[in-house]
Amino acid sequence: MNPKERIEQLRKEIEEHNYRYYVLNDPVISDFEFDQMMQELMQLEKLHPEFQDPNSPSNRVGGAITKLFPVFVHKHPMLSLSNTYSRGEIAEFDRRVKEGLGLRISDPVDYFCELKIDGISISLHYEKGMLAHGVTRGDGEKGDDVTHNVRTVRSIPLKLKGDFPKELEVRGEIFMPKSVFLRLNEEKQKAGEPLLANPRNAAGGSMKMQDSSEVAARKLDCFIYYLIQSEFDIKTHHEGLQKLRSWGFKVNPHSRLCRGLEDVEHYINTWKDKRYDVDYETDGVVIKVDNLKYHSELGSTAKSPRWAVAFKYKAEQASTVLEDVSFQVGRTGAITPVAHLKPVRLAGTIVKRASLHNADFIKKLDLRIGDTVLVEKGGEIIPKIVEVDLSKRSLFSTPVEFISRCPECGHELIRKEDEAQHFCPNEDACPPQVKGRIIHFASRKAMNIESLGEETVELLYERGLIRDISDIYKLSREQLVKLPRFGEKSASNLLEGIEKSKSIPFEKVLFALGIRHVGETIARKIAIHAGSMWKLMQMSEDELLQIPDVGQIIAQSIRRWFSKKENTDLVHFLAEKGICMEMSKSDLPKENHAFINGKSFVISGVFHRISREELKKIIEMNGGKCPSSVSSKTDYLLTGENPGPEKVNKARQLGIKIIDEREFAEKTGLI
Repeated sequence: MNPKERIEQLRKEIEEHNYRYYVLNDPVISDFEFDQMMQELMQLEKLHPEFQDPNSPSNRVGGAITKLFPVFVHKHPMLSLSNTYSRGEIAEFDRRVKEGLGLRISDPVDYFCELKIDGISISLHYEKGMLAHGVTRGDGEKGDDVTHNVRTVRSIPLKLKGDFPKELEVRGEIFMPKSVFLRLNEEKQKAGEPLLANPRNAAGGSMKMQDSSEVAARKLDCFIYYLIQSEFDIKTHHEGLQKLRSWGFKVNPHSRLCRGLEDVEHYINTWKDKRYDVDYETDGVVIKVDNLKYHSELGSTAKSPRWAVAFKYKAEQASTVLEDVSFQVGRTGAITPVAHLKPVRLAGTIVKRASLHNADFIKKLDLRIGDTVLVEKGGEIIPKIVEVDLSKRSLFSTPVEFISRCPECGHELIRKEDEAQHFCPNEDACPPQVKGRIIHFASRKAMNIESLGEETVELLYERGLIRDISDIYKLSREQLVKLPRFGEKSASNLLEGIEKSKSIPFEKVLFALGIRHVGETIARKIAIHAGSMWKLMQMSEDELLQIPDVGQIIAQSIRRWFSKKENTDLVHFLAEKGICMEMSKSDLPKENHAFINGKSFVISGVFHRISREELKKIIEMNGGKCPSSVSSKTDYLLTGENPGPEKVNKARQLGIKIIDEREFAEKTGLI
């Protein structure tokens, strides 16, 4: 079998296994076997780039970088649903439907009821059975083309099955499973990072990520709920869903055809509590007229269809007792108070704890141990205390006092005037901070040390093998093989991962150090500007402020970090171990280009000669700036295909020169 035939065979088999696993929930091979097939496909595609296909299942893992999402105009407006909150409002909807259709109030209407998934609406376009575009709702008339990210959602077919039409548009909801959301927040909490607010925001934020490999790691899912009619003769909405299933789409299995209003109410009552048993957020029920002919007769308002409505359940609350308050320490030293509650059933789960955010939140509620409190699930996931029942408060109760010393190391806490949280400043000896800093250093976006995850760091710390980042590079095979759950293979994998980290570029090394307020993007800008760690160590606060997007807080944080001898000692130690401490020659700023130096370029659109990231890098390396939005300080709007219309309009209004890829190349000779 030649490479092309094998690639096509693997793609077909992998997509079938994806369909069975993510849509039918009926896998027939093990995860290991699936991974082996995927690895073979990716290797063959790497060896034979002439057979690349944007809809290859290998693209499920992501990797495309998109600095700006092209605007896509919807062929059919993506309207939002009107909301109802009571049985009376549903009855009023039923009356309006019958009135609009000229029916008697006693005439039954078939409705189709679906769980209202709390995610991000998506429009999927297929051409000749292949996924062509994935577009967000946007303003209803136009949305963002997020196709690269959509391809990572494994329940969305890249290639359709059966008798599909040449052109097809379907609508659905991309969501983050509750299990994934909880896992991500547990990881963030242990790392001392801000928590995701709710699954819906997490799904929406994921779709706007610029690196599709990051989206793939979020393990998003999708239900398709609507077929845009074109060339097929389908009479009812539920027939349309059956068609969607036959083409390979995942359709919610809990939808139901309801014969009249009484049946609808039964469905709503059934799912009031059952909705907590499914692994996705649902805050209500969508009620649609099933007969598609009636859809056109009823029509739509400017915002909503008249043939559908959403019934939303009220947020469930429960009353319980505040038994205690504890305090957790994150990677950055931030102190998070946690309420310990008398166990109470809420939204399908037993709630025992709730976040109290910070000292101001506790003071605002005037919380006291023994208080009877009203608890609600924010986004149906994260419990929060919303109210204190003062009528049940003991006369002898005393307010909860925020601690003054770290619960882990005993160091006195500090709180800056402009910050809401208290911090433990003992960053070099406070165990959660030390472990968190090591976990961050080894993480994928930083030094990417494989096999050095959270559990391994905990184990190494407990055994006294690591007390600082530098200890990572002192580990030996003899030490590792003696550890529980470690053998020769595990030890080899970890040591190999540590050795590979020595080739990580300087900008990621800088991010890995965990300097407060220096995130991934800022670290890159600082690395480009400074060129090396040694130059950065010598830069004054005023010099740091000259770096794009570096303000006083960041500049002060950097100077504070380098002012500590233990930190400069760490840098020198890492350098001795072979860690990269300067930009490579290809990344070093060149002699500033006359056309670019000192100019501000806003980049918008899709480029063909060079990626947006590379274009931005060229400008920054030659003394230019790349802000994200057009302002009076912008010198040029550099456009590719499908630039943002708002940016173009604003540039014209301000008289800012608009140039394209060709003109930029002619003026600079750099691409």
